[in-house]
Amino acid sequence: MSKKDLGLLILILVVGAVVTAINPRFLLPINLANTSNLIGLFGILSIGQAFVIITGGIELSVGSLVALLGTLFIDFIAVREVDWPLAFVLIIVLGAIIGFVHGWLITRLKLQPFVVTLCGLLIYRGVARFYTADGTAGFAFGQNFPDLEFLTAGRSYGVPNSFIALIVIAIVTWVVLHRSVFGRYLYAIGKNEEAAKYSGIRTGRIVIAAYVICGVLTALSAIYFAMYTRSISPASHGQFYELYAIAAAVLGGFSLRGGEGSLVGVILGTVLLQELQNLVNLLGIPSSLNFAVMGGVILIGVLVDQQWGVFRARRRMMEATRQNVAGAPAE
Repeated sequence: MSKKDLGLLILILVVGAVVTAINPRFLLPINLANTSNLIGLFGILSIGQAFVIITGGIELSVGSLVALLGTLFIDFIAVREVDWPLAFVLIIVLGAIIGFVHGWLITRLKLQPFVVTLCGLLIYRGVARFYTADGTAGFAFGQNFPDLEFLTAGRSYGVPNSFIALIVIAIVTWVVLHRSVFGRYLYAIGKNEEAAKYSGIRTGRIVIAAYVICGVLTALSAIYFAMYTRSISPASHGQFYELYAIAAAVLGGFSLRGGEGSLVGVILGTVLLQELQNLVNLLGIPSSLNFAVMGGVILIGVLVDQQWGVFRARRRMMEATRQNVAGAPAE
């Protein structure tokens, strides 16, 4: 665990202690279980965003994708009576295809990630609203899928299965990001894409793969959100979820410039965000201030990241100066 991660963990514990002192209901099992469920839902989304951010890109369409893919999933199993395992696979594949298209537009046509994903944000939500005729996608009365509901919205020994899924995904992606050649390539591209290209890395394929991973995890998250809410209004479902994902990644130490960050930090960032949301609810702060809190958190995270980078650069310069002075021959 890096110093950044340790500092974030301490902050989480301090905030939790303060909230508990003000309102002891924070530690009630039901509240902890509900918070853990939300951490699982948003954590999966945030990990996907982190893979894109580490390359120096950004994915603004994840909220709209959650709405579109969630709507399609419910329609497949509730209306068109597609077997849920097949519908599950179809949604995951569709998420991968969308991620591939984003990556292809960015690497082959040299479009800016901000432009591509901003257009996706508008297109996917518009398609979702058109698909439902601006209605609501949901399950009929008495319609249920016990196995699917247990896997997505159920609990094992009191722990939400969404949180367990997050832990499994986090372990796998941690290995990919921190213990594989592919992960080292991602960091290299984020640090300096041109240098990575001249060193023999096929940067285009690596960036496309990052967007595919983001698309797959977004699709998985869309399924979990769909089963959690059991009803989707495409006009509002998943709105601003991209901010939660970006904020979690930034708080976790992922630089928006790319090339920095740890997966542990993303999980801790997600925990802190949901803890703050829980704080807003328990302390009776108006819910209308939720986005104000989110914006403040993102701003603070970016400022801390920027100042930390300046501090490290100065420290490296001072160390290099001392080494040069120590190594200089005496007259």
